[in-house]
Amino acid sequence: MHIAGNVFVVTGAGNGIAREVTLQLLRKGARVAAVDLSEPALAETAALAGTTAARLTTHVLSVADRAAVEALPDAVVAAHGRVDGLLNIAGIIQRFVHVEDLSVEEIEKVMAVNFWGTLYFCKAFLPALKLRPAASIVNVSSMGGLVPVPGQGAYGASKAAVKLLTETLYAELQGSKVAVTVVFPGGIGTDITKNSGVEVPGMAEAGGKAPKVTPVDEAGRQIVEAIEKGTFRVLIGSDVRTIDAIARVSPRRAILLIADQMKKLLG
Repeated sequence: MHIAGNVFVVTGAGNGIAREVTLQLLRKGARVAAVDLSEPALAETAALAGTTAARLTTHVLSVADRAAVEALPDAVVAAHGRVDGLLNIAGIIQRFVHVEDLSVEEIEKVMAVNFWGTLYFCKAFLPALKLRPAASIVNVSSMGGLVPVPGQGAYGASKAAVKLLTETLYAELQGSKVAVTVVFPGGIGTDITKNSGVEVPGMAEAGGKAPKVTPVDEAGRQIVEAIEKGTFRVLIGSDVRTIDAIARVSPRRAILLIADQMKKLLG
């Protein structure tokens, strides 16, 4: 679908991939309703948008707040006249610990933001999207939604749920004008650990050397391109493409490969 002139809702737009997607959509002539829990973060996104901020509205809410999400479509339509696309990018990770060491409350929080937030937005906006001559839903899963990552079990479960939800929507919306895309980012150069309030264990001992990641502007470019092309499945980064290929041939090998890598961090 075309970007210019269309209206997109982007969750998590106060930072990371979602901020970059928001800025790239604006540069291509779109109107954007940017959603985030942090008002200062949204203000920073608006400042970075420069003159294109005239086509931007900001909406402060938690994606896990069902009532707030259900009220948002009316607010977006009031501001922009319609909704043509929805991008569910907001997400958090968990503490780097085994499932048995993670509290139920921490698990519930991760599921609330990553899965329930995505579901709430899809259900809230789908009726409006189905009325458009062309529309798009983009949901962001993760490499952790393809292969389990020890120390990120709840996060991976939430993103696997997003994967299956998105694939189900893809099947159910066949014959409609709504394109559905599921995105699997690998390591991306964002502040998701800081924004999630967690730290990566073992980094200090390793001298603070971070693994190779995909630049956030490149991740944003690939997501925007997926909207334009109506791409169903997007793998961002050589790391996720490699593990996806291994998992297709030998799921057990892929699981053990990641488990071995995580031993160095979890101990």
